[in-house]
Amino acid sequence: MNKYKLAAIWAAGTVVLDQITKLLVHNLMPVWTGREIIPGLFNLVHVLNKGAAWGFLDDDNIDWQRPLFILISLTAVAVIAYMIRLTKDEDRWMLSGLGMIAGGAVGNAIDRIWLGSVIDFLDFYARGYHWPAFNVADSALTVGAGCIIVSTLINRGDTRKASRLS
Repeated sequence: MNKYKLAAIWAAGTVVLDQITKLLVHNLMPVWTGREIIPGLFNLVHVLNKGAAWGFLDDDNIDWQRPLFILISLTAVAVIAYMIRLTKDEDRWMLSGLGMIAGGAVGNAIDRIWLGSVIDFLDFYARGYHWPAFNVADSALTVGAGCIIVSTLINRGDTRKASRLS
């Protein structure tokens, strides 16, 4: 499969799943409410985050974070497009990871443009520890980063083998 097509499939799939789930939460749950799904572990919530990961810069008194984070998302997508160009066609881990990260960036940027903040709805907690709520786009960013790490480890191994053979 063409490397651009592979990355685009991951990006588009991420955006579609992210936006469908956020639209469902937006239409079915009032903001700042939640429903316990697995007691002691998981809730579905409807929260809005104007900031970045884990609520960084989530402050109503800051009016510049929305354009800043939209610009960061657009810049990230441009950098990812360049990285895809540089990536070998057979490096599926890297291409999939880059596609997921691009999709996550676009998914959250759509929210920022549409609502001025990002809809988060997955809420995990256990034994007094509470992870900040997140969404499908955030999950794709994390999984995508993991794919890039796997690619780097695999390719580092290939580089070591090649240097021993020469």
